[in-house]
Amino acid sequence: MMMEETELLALFERLGVVSKGHFLLTSGRHSDEYWEKFRLLEWPRVTERLCEEIAARYRSEGVEAVAGPTTGGALLAQEVARQLGTRCLVVEPAAAGGRELRRGFTLRQGERVLVVDDVLTTGLSLQETLRALLAYGPTIVGIAVLLDRSGGLAVRQLPVPCQALLTVTAQTYEPGACPLCAQGVPLTKPGSRGLSTPEGRPS
Repeated sequence: MMMEETELLALFERLGVVSKGHFLLTSGRHSDEYWEKFRLLEWPRVTERLCEEIAARYRSEGVEAVAGPTTGGALLAQEVARQLGTRCLVVEPAAAGGRELRRGFTLRQGERVLVVDDVLTTGLSLQETLRALLAYGPTIVGIAVLLDRSGGLAVRQLPVPCQALLTVTAQTYEPGACPLCAQGVPLTKPGSRGLSTPEGRPS
């Protein structure tokens, strides 16, 4: 049975995925909340269940490979590929910028590839991932993400259809126009120090 968005949101909240405050996102923008996907990925059974949702949506699409950008997207791609019975490709940062396939990974012309990632905010990471994959001439059957925090805006800017398990609208600001900066709220770069989260466990 497919999970409803309300069920997913309750799971995310129970595991402490959502933190409130003043955060510097990887895109360079500021936000009043941060969604830490690793609170989900630290529970393998939860990851398995969420990837089951993704796999179910693409099981009839003839997927031959699943690709994901490091780090969270690659972890999800591994589990989705396992459930679909395909191989998994890891798309890593390139030294010259953007992303690339390394470690001997390659694609055949026309190979049917599903791209998986964790959180979609601006779509930059997925755009770089797509460019790296399309250089090999595959067929991208779709993109799947756990969370679209752009309210659907970033999805519409992607050149390939994208499905999100959960869509929310998070407030983000350019640094020079951030009201939290104006209020003097301390800025936190997620990952630079621990964020307090409830003692959530999957049920």
